[in-house]
Amino acid sequence: MHFLWPHQLWLLLLPLLVLLYLLLLRRKKKLAVRYASLAIVKEALGKGPGLRRHIPPALFLLALAAMLLASARPVATLTLPSTQQTIILAMDVSGSMRATDVQPNRLVAAQNAAKAFLTELPRDVKVGIVAFAGSAQVAQLPTVNREDLVTAIDRFQMQRATATGNAIVMSLATLFPDDGHIDLQLMQNNRDRMRGTAIDAEKKEKKPFTPVAPGSYTSAAIIMLTDGQRTTGVDPLEAAKMAAERGVRVYTVGIGTVDGETIGFEGWSMRVRLDEETLKQIATRTSAEYFYAGTAQDLKKVYETLSTRLTVEKKETEVSGLLSLLAAALAVLSAGLSVLWFNRIL
Repeated sequence: MHFLWPHQLWLLLLPLLVLLYLLLLRRKKKLAVRYASLAIVKEALGKGPGLRRHIPPALFLLALAAMLLASARPVATLTLPSTQQTIILAMDVSGSMRATDVQPNRLVAAQNAAKAFLTELPRDVKVGIVAFAGSAQVAQLPTVNREDLVTAIDRFQMQRATATGNAIVMSLATLFPDDGHIDLQLMQNNRDRMRGTAIDAEKKEKKPFTPVAPGSYTSAAIIMLTDGQRTTGVDPLEAAKMAAERGVRVYTVGIGTVDGETIGFEGWSMRVRLDEETLKQIATRTSAEYFYAGTAQDLKKVYETLSTRLTVEKKETEVSGLLSLLAAALAVLSAGLSVLWFNRIL
């Protein structure tokens, strides 16, 4: 904990000074009176309030101390509900996802884990789905309708190649549809871009783009799951740079064989290898995390962890309001006990 106005802490000496003053004042008022018998004095005084007479003043002093602490504007790191409003699931549907090293196969395990992930999220969190292989497409625009999301996940069709960079760019375009600096033509080859651009095409003036700190955009995040390394499309590290400049975290999940494996698919075979290094760099550049899942159970745990990370977050928060509330409660309790026990306040 630290304080925004630490100089206010000097005010904590006031309750100590008040207490010292009252002790001195009480000491001066003591008078020495002689009695013939101590028993007569005890009988005259009767049974005193005992410890109870000290409780209301002690509570009042605690209330005063809490108020003075609140005036110093303390800041503490608290675990609070996340402001995350949209999550994009970018899921690999390349042919290598047919591999059965993750039971029953990589794609089915990924689908089951993603659907379980949806059930863990608060209902007000929007989720969008991007499916990618040699290209990337939006399978479902961000929505809170979990049935539509499950349907989109069940409709996955396997394709050739792996374009991890395209998946990130398409996810960003889904989160920021009005961002003129996200050029989806980057995901096409040069010939296609030339065909799609007219000579006399009117160029719209773009607003200046101002990068923000990586991870600072707390309203959305991307979770990208893949089992291979990029074979086509945008450089994933360039795509990660685009995400970092917009403050979007890209959590990466690797599934499958790290050392490489030859997988057959519809009469042809290919050797796939999980590019963990690139996935780690993507996560690091965007202030996120990388997770590896070697089994279906591991993958489920990864999504459970991500669900927790994305629904709560630790952040520095000023707690002066809480201390003020505590001070008010102590002051009311002090006054109430004083009236109840002694028919007066303090």
